[in-house]
Amino acid sequence: MGQALFWFRRDLRLNDNVGLYHALKGESAVIPIFIFDPDILDELEPQDARVTFIHERLDQLSKEIAANGGQLQVFYGKVEEIFRSIFREHAIQAIYSNKDYEPYARQRDAQIAAMAASGDIAFRQFKDQVVFEEDEIVKADGSPYVVYTPYRKKWEERFAVDKPVVLGQPNTQNWQKGLKPKQVSLKEMGFVTADISVPDFRLTSDLIDQYEDQRNFPAKDDATSRLGPHLRFGTVSVRELANFSNSQRNSVFLHQLIWRDFFMQILWHFPHTTERSFKPAYDRINWRNDPEEFERWTKGETGYPMVDAGMRQLVQTGYMHNRVRMVVASFLCKHLLIDWRWGEAFFAKHLLDFELAANVGNWQWAAGSGVDAAPYFRVFNPTTQFKKFDPDTTYVSTWVPHWQELNYPRPMVDHKMARERCLTTYKAALQ
Repeated sequence: MGQALFWFRRDLRLNDNVGLYHALKGESAVIPIFIFDPDILDELEPQDARVTFIHERLDQLSKEIAANGGQLQVFYGKVEEIFRSIFREHAIQAIYSNKDYEPYARQRDAQIAAMAASGDIAFRQFKDQVVFEEDEIVKADGSPYVVYTPYRKKWEERFAVDKPVVLGQPNTQNWQKGLKPKQVSLKEMGFVTADISVPDFRLTSDLIDQYEDQRNFPAKDDATSRLGPHLRFGTVSVRELANFSNSQRNSVFLHQLIWRDFFMQILWHFPHTTERSFKPAYDRINWRNDPEEFERWTKGETGYPMVDAGMRQLVQTGYMHNRVRMVVASFLCKHLLIDWRWGEAFFAKHLLDFELAANVGNWQWAAGSGVDAAPYFRVFNPTTQFKKFDPDTTYVSTWVPHWQELNYPRPMVDHKMARERCLTTYKAALQ
């Protein structure tokens, strides 16, 4: 019956992997592949922790697949060239993969689908990385929701009657047998093992039960699940997470998963938001874009302890608490009047859990330019945020231990002056 390919991408697991499940239950023997794409990798630093994480996870997947007679084939190169090579070597009848909703991925997949069609090869894609996708949650007139709360209510209504099914173990006996192992080293791709590692996630009933009360306090490290990178790269099933979260007494954690679906469908409907403001008027803002001030922000040398703690935590660990992300983003856009795209790109470079839809969505929220955005006149006071959410200074003291010493820099900008300057600048752009 020929052979089928399963193309791993953002779904690095065997359990409850929709596309893989359907590939392995078919009649064709399945060849599992993963492609390290230089069009993505060339933008990254040699010690990118996410590449190390993917590489290590592929090693683990390879062992799991080999235990049932298959061999994961890992490639490095231009995606179209890799597929042409595979088509020459194997009698491929179908390609299976899970959908990716980012603009580059959609363009890439369209090219592979066209190439496959020219060779009479089926290209089958499945929903896997979200609970509800694309236009599954829309208004009565079919238009997309651009405000979170009504989207959430509609999402919850549908979830109540259409809970996602967690698939059983795939038919792991249906791998293509007799293949030689194929791996690619980090060195071959120009990378080295990163010093930063992706932590394991933790999700318990106690964490969910306490999440609403503790989630805003960055010093409470054990109050966060660290699920972000695992959702990003699909080492955990979002359906399992949603069902488990829904079974608990507190719905606030489930709402975080709904936010993720919300931003993903926004990106799918409005792909231009990666480069332009959702609200066009906000592209008229006269950003100051001072490179020296931006550098001080990136180094955590603004003179505002919570901002500096967040930026240092990000650079050193690849993680920043969500409350602090809002504070540092507001500071960059509102206090310094630096374009949100600068901050979005910096986060994209450093965050272990970087996900384009959420990163763009949250930065536009902070700038006031996006869907369901914070009003432009909301300007976080970083000193007030510090006092409220780190009252015993544990978080700040961890990352900026000298914040009370004489050598700690004075605030680079006065809050009152910066707020007034921000409001004046925004008003001028939005008139």
